[in-house]
Amino acid sequence: MSSYTYPGGIAIIMDGNSRWARMRGLDTAFGHKKGAERVNEVINACSENSVKNLSLFAFSSENWKRPDEEIDALMQLLVEFINEKLNDMKSKNILFKFSGRRDRFSNKVNAALDKAVSSTMDNTGLNLILCLDYGGRQEILDAVNKVSGRIISEKELSRNLYVPEFPEIDLLIRTSGEERISNFMLWQMSYAELYFTDVLWPDFSSEHLEKAVKSFNRRQRRFGLRE
Repeated sequence: MSSYTYPGGIAIIMDGNSRWARMRGLDTAFGHKKGAERVNEVINACSENSVKNLSLFAFSSENWKRPDEEIDALMQLLVEFINEKLNDMKSKNILFKFSGRRDRFSNKVNAALDKAVSSTMDNTGLNLILCLDYGGRQEILDAVNKVSGRIISEKELSRNLYVPEFPEIDLLIRTSGEERISNFMLWQMSYAELYFTDVLWPDFSSEHLEKAVKSFNRRQRRFGLRE
């Protein structure tokens, strides 16, 4: 366990799998497989350091524009990852949640998601939120459509987001050197601290996670208040 205080809510844009593979002359699928290994390491580190909510941006609504063969490989890897990780989530008291839209996923993918959600629903440790076919603008639009036709408060809108029971993000991490949030959790990241690193996701380790947490610990969060 680290000597640094980990924030309660961490979100990660896991970027750089394809680039990592291309740099090594490998097929894109190898990059995604290596990235999945890092997901395991980061989940374990967050669980061990009492992080309450970990949100992982695994597949955006824009990612459907990628080649069919890459999408098929990603979906297969997703099902394998969830099925293989399920017993581990149970033993480590991890609660699994899905955030995003599900109408474009196959029955096989949806079945794996349903099984993970139902099998871990009584767990009380780390809340693992996997964001798939996710777009921040679409999430807000879907929430508004649920309560359309009348004036609503921020609190009511929050209750209609994809995963309303979890609080806002404290720390956002993005790998691969890109410095933008890419339509990810726009509502939840209103006061998040942002951390960008050049490390590609397949090379991102628990040590890199701790470096991000150290940076977070050095910052003074004011939430709009004066210095």
